[in-house]
Amino acid sequence: MTTVVNFENVSIQRGRNKIFDGLNLNLDSGKLIGLLGPSGAGKSTIMRAIVGVQSGIKGSIGVLGGNPGTGELLKRVAYSTQSSSIFDDISVKDNLAFTAKILGAPKSSVTTVLSQVQLNDVAKRKAGSLSGGQRNRVSLAMALIGNPDVLVLDEPTVGLDPVLRADLWSLFRELANQGKTLLISSHVMDEAERCDEIIFVREGKVIAHDSLPNVLSQTNSTSAEDAFLTLARRTNV
Repeated sequence: MTTVVNFENVSIQRGRNKIFDGLNLNLDSGKLIGLLGPSGAGKSTIMRAIVGVQSGIKGSIGVLGGNPGTGELLKRVAYSTQSSSIFDDISVKDNLAFTAKILGAPKSSVTTVLSQVQLNDVAKRKAGSLSGGQRNRVSLAMALIGNPDVLVLDEPTVGLDPVLRADLWSLFRELANQGKTLLISSHVMDEAERCDEIIFVREGKVIAHDSLPNVLSQTNSTSAEDAFLTLARRTNV
């Protein structure tokens, strides 16, 4: 197992507010990692720091042996935001083709990712005509285009029906089995059950980072939600 993301004594300041203070975190290759916590806990801040778009950082962050956001990591690290970053006035397929051209990915990758995220039926439609869930899948497809080693996915299953949600988690598992690292944020605690590791975040603190069975054992809990509540109460003592 190889560590691909490393936070060492990282502090992150946003304006006058310190979001994290002395954060240490290691993410390994081939892992499906759930980043879980309520809105405003700091999940997006961690994700933005990994991809190199977060300001106000002190400390050391390493990603695949390099610095976050550098050119050599453009193809190796992908980021799918909760707000879809797509061009509304062109088709889904053209959005993906444009991304492939920027990344130097083969044209065949467009066909591949359309199938992976089940968007073949709307490939020729303008992105602006899609539903919120479909737009999220276009963003996910764009993240997959370059066959990255690290995928940072912000709420990728929000607004999806249960069947499609399950299919995407199957895809995430397949990618992890290929050796890729996936960091997937969610505020839905039951998604922890699908992950190799979970990171619980609350009020700018990582209150757990372990496998779900270990966290359940340590907190004498029967569900991820119960475990989170137990840990949250402990940190308030």
